[in-house]
Amino acid sequence: MTEAAELPPVPEQARDVFGVRYADAIRYAELLAEAGVKRGLIGPREVPRLWERHLLNCAVLSEVVPEGVTVCDVGSGAGLPGIPLALVREDLKITLLEPLLRRTNFLTEVVELLGLDHVTVVRGRAEEVMGKLPPVHVVTARAVAPLDRLATWGIPLLRPYGEMLALKGDTAEEELKAASTALSKLGAVETSILHVGEGVVDPMSTVVRVEVGESPGGVRFAAKRAKAARTGRARRRRG
Repeated sequence: MTEAAELPPVPEQARDVFGVRYADAIRYAELLAEAGVKRGLIGPREVPRLWERHLLNCAVLSEVVPEGVTVCDVGSGAGLPGIPLALVREDLKITLLEPLLRRTNFLTEVVELLGLDHVTVVRGRAEEVMGKLPPVHVVTARAVAPLDRLATWGIPLLRPYGEMLALKGDTAEEELKAASTALSKLGAVETSILHVGEGVVDPMSTVVRVEVGESPGGVRFAAKRAKAARTGRARRRRG
């Protein structure tokens, strides 16, 4: 039996969630079940629960993403949550940031195959691209790292007064408490735990929202951003 044969029936909710991109969502699920498994991007045991645990779980993040903003999906991996978010929100400009070549190759193939013109794939680590990528309104992430470590990667990529939205599980509240000091040092001014996807996924998806002030990343990262900007201007002048 092939991995694709293990895909469960498409849930009824998927048609409402993905709308005109419903067929593309099905194709993405097939790609994850086939190429995604073969390339080691997801485990074969995840195939039977691709829809509820992965595609729909990530797509409902759209409920809390503002309209028409720029988004960077940090550690995008196989495209979660970035690809489902892109399928339901064509008003967003999304960057899928991923350091591993085999993953960025897969992401590029998916973006081209599904015609996601509002999505860009960038290979690199968050700490390497700061100052090279334009700051964004929203950083998204899912199961990348504990919240305190994730924040050190994601928050410096934000514009002033932007927000990080991290999909987390049952440990969300504990992680938020443990990371409170680190978040404050990184310029966070408000944090909250949101539950999205009512009537779509059960249990609902848990999102940790971290809102920043005028200095995302704190003083240290402000200095690094300024240095990167000066270096960029110098290169443009030489060019």
